Amino acid sequence: MIDKLGKSQRTLTPPSTVVKNAPLEVRTQLELPTAHVMMAQVNRECSERSFFHREGIYWVSLCLTPRRADDVGRYSDYWNPSRFTHLGALVAFPPSRRLELRSEGGRHGSLICQVRQDAVDRWLPENFVWTERRLEASLNISSETIKSLMLRLNQELRRPGEATEILCEAIVTQLAIELARYFTSASDADEKGGLASWRQRLIEDRMKRRDIPFPTVTELAVLCKISTRQLSRAFRASRGSSISDYLAQSRIEAAKRRLCTKDSIRDIAAKLGFSSQSSFTAAFRRSTGTTPAEFRKRIGVQ
Repeated sequence: MIDKLGKSQRTLTPPSTVVKNAPLEVRTQLELPTAHVMMAQVNRECSERSFFHREGIYWVSLCLTPRRADDVGRYSDYWNPSRFTHLGALVAFPPSRRLELRSEGGRHGSLICQVRQDAVDRWLPENFVWTERRLEASLNISSETIKSLMLRLNQELRRPGEATEILCEAIVTQLAIELARYFTSASDADEKGGLASWRQRLIEDRMKRRDIPFPTVTELAVLCKISTRQLSRAFRASRGSSISDYLAQSRIEAAKRRLCTKDSIRDIAAKLGFSSQSSFTAAFRRSTGTTPAEFRKRIGVQ
């Protein structure tokens, strides 16, 4: 059932999309001049392999509940069959690229914004090329600016008010510009001093470890055998965002997964390296718009 978002809303068919073996249950949606925005639940009952492809849109998705840590994807027309990359909470799949997605199953709620291709491409430089690094960066967006715009859209869809459609269209315009900036900034290791691929893999493997405390920038620099300054500069060149933003976002995603367990909020804060429960609560609210306790209540963990 589709919620009404005011008299100005028009119910239209979403842009052309092909999604196989991944049922999408739309809860609320809003059609805008440059985007189709919806709050939806993705239902995967078991381990599966699915294929995703769409023309004419950028598919931007923010997980509002924890994404499974083993969700991975690869661009099947560009990468070899064994190369997969972990999917972050925030992704932005570009048009005309075929994705193979693998998941161990489960359900998660997402805000999905299907942005018209021309709304983003108009802000890209004339010589823009979809390099391997840019494609990889699309599977785990670490930009806090893009994330905050998606959260603002989520807030407006949950609690629509006067001129909801006009406000959301303005937010999508900002989102399109920030996406263009993000992808333009992402570069390969041999461009603008980017981070070497072997160092990127070291960082990704370290981030998957759950049996030891959450890493710091200093630890990652030692792991990569460079200074923290070199790491910060190379990471920004490769990913289009700071490593501090990347770590902050990754830590909140780890917190979401831990909040699905019976661990106390105090213990979760300590395991993730927060100085206190109150600092954890403040960081979680700043990133998600809700407190850890409210988040737990929303997902049904007592």
